[in-house]
Amino acid sequence: MSDSLQRFLQQRLETVCEAGLWRRLRTLDGPQQPEQIIDGQPVVAFCSNDYLGLAADPAVSAAAREALVEYGTGAGAAHLINGHTRAHAELEQALARFTGRERALVFSTGYMANLALVQTLVGRHDTVFEDRWNHASLIDAVRLSGARSQRYRHADPEHLRQRLERAPAGGHRLIVTDGVFSMDGDIAPLPQLAALAREFDAWLMVDDAHGFTVLGETGGGSCQHFGLDTGDVPILMGTLGKGFGTAGAFVAGSEALIETLIQTARPYIYTTAMPAALAAATLASVRIAGAAGDRRDHLGALIRRLGAGLDALGLPHPPPDTPIQPVILGDAARATAIAERLQQAGFLVPAIRPPTVPEGQARLRITLSAAHNEAQVDALLNALERALHASPGG
Repeated sequence: MSDSLQRFLQQRLETVCEAGLWRRLRTLDGPQQPEQIIDGQPVVAFCSNDYLGLAADPAVSAAAREALVEYGTGAGAAHLINGHTRAHAELEQALARFTGRERALVFSTGYMANLALVQTLVGRHDTVFEDRWNHASLIDAVRLSGARSQRYRHADPEHLRQRLERAPAGGHRLIVTDGVFSMDGDIAPLPQLAALAREFDAWLMVDDAHGFTVLGETGGGSCQHFGLDTGDVPILMGTLGKGFGTAGAFVAGSEALIETLIQTARPYIYTTAMPAALAAATLASVRIAGAAGDRRDHLGALIRRLGAGLDALGLPHPPPDTPIQPVILGDAARATAIAERLQQAGFLVPAIRPPTVPEGQARLRITLSAAHNEAQVDALLNALERALHASPGG
């Protein structure tokens, strides 16, 4: 390595460290479940996106094992060569039914799915209207597309209207939003966004990574939560590594949308397909999720219990609609210190700091799973109270 590169890298690392933003990898031994061994320490984890507890579900694991015997380990090629197995095809059919769309297309990651979608739909003569708190993959997708970007205030339809009214003439208009925002746990005002899309002849795209399996009667996500259909939200994306408990992502929409992605989306065309065993496992989880009303009911009860406990501690939190319940502490150093105290007490709750969230909004990001129980939630609240009292500033 050259001296100049070494100096550059060292300076970057020192800047991160001095800002109190150093990140480190933790090593998990065993399955993704509430009681874990992290770096050799037993903890109860409140940081997973495994909202229904499907990541370690025996039926999902059994489907993966059976498919591993049938298909082997790797896909071996891109979907359009010979990596697209019957397991992938059946998963895509199940996801289309789950979302109420004509077709679905599976991707290896959510980042890839968003890159593929935005770059397929818009270019340098078009305009994208983005919620300011959208996920990083959406922000990067718009940047790489070359389209003009118009960012509107978070979950503010009136500000979006102003942006639409003042936008340059010509080209296509795409409105892009998370369905459930990953750092704040609130739900986008999709009915109002859909109405604006119709009024201004724009297309509405929703990344519902954190809504699927949790919201709606059958886990159909933010659209089902609001009673919206494909006419309201024609472009729908979701990930498989959160509520579905596996890995990967998908896009659901019309026949024309999916076929256009297959024919033109570079992140789809030039990437090896996900392993067939993973597709088979996800098919099992999709079937479970659709009928998991009992898990959603239990999860909802836990969210309300946590919310009541946070209220008693005087800590603001989002409405108890989703399992993402952040506790905003403001200062990054304070958030880190409290997260460390919680871990010492046996609870894994990550401190989320800038640049992931805005300056002054560092927080503890508490996430719940249907695999948690009431005693674990109560124990977390007790530990949080102790950690807060031990922290400078209360």
